[in-house]
Amino acid sequence: MAKLLLNSHVSHGEKRPPLAALAGELADATRSRTPVLPLAGRFPGLTLEDAYRIQQLNVGHRVLAGGRVVGHKIGLTSLAMQQQMSIHEPDSGFVLDDMISPSGSRLSVADFMAPRIETEIAFRIGRDLDAPADLSTVRAAVANVFLAFEVLDTCFTDWNITLVDSIADNAACARVITGTPVPINDVGDVSAERITVSVNGKTVATGEGRDILGDPFKALMWLTYRLPALKTTLRAGDIVLAGSVHASIPLTADMDIRATSTRLPAIRMHAV
Repeated sequence: MAKLLLNSHVSHGEKRPPLAALAGELADATRSRTPVLPLAGRFPGLTLEDAYRIQQLNVGHRVLAGGRVVGHKIGLTSLAMQQQMSIHEPDSGFVLDDMISPSGSRLSVADFMAPRIETEIAFRIGRDLDAPADLSTVRAAVANVFLAFEVLDTCFTDWNITLVDSIADNAACARVITGTPVPINDVGDVSAERITVSVNGKTVATGEGRDILGDPFKALMWLTYRLPALKTTLRAGDIVLAGSVHASIPLTADMDIRATSTRLPAIRMHAV
């Protein structure tokens, strides 16, 4: 991608550059780990559609560079996360193959700018899912369910961002740690899964599947309504992070993080 350095100094309300230029600014900030000011405060006219277009432009460049889209994340699906971010509706981002690591991985916090971590219920899609879909169709399309950690990061100067900023920055999705998948039919009611998160042996968060829009499958259904506007749908093999069951936790070095669930295999990672 051509280098497009711009406007961390742009004054509030200045004429908006092309969306491709804004996408380049965010991509450069991520590469250099040099944060920029949030977009929404500088360009109040930016819409959610603009933000998703910025997101798509950067994902497209990553695909052209050899990356492969393997799924999606749905964000801001729990009350805890909506309250923490002062954003009151979901958003979505893309998951690429180079963002995924298995349970037990070690991650360097130096690879991120302001990392935070969430524990998620995640699905693997078993067959193509046309959009939009109702709840029963969504359930029938899921093959596996598993725990996942999502490492959030922001290319902005702090986490005081709007929904527009979050979406433009790929819904803040930086890395995904995947647990062991189990057949969805072996789990029963995913909403009843109770998840406990510990850091260095001390419990720091708990949550249940129902904390995700009342039912994690509702988050997946929401995504089937969102994706057509992005000119894509869910495909067999895709993974989908349905959302966090707790407020995000700052990720710092020397954190050993483990999450357990009622019926899903435990997951862990270590930050260095």
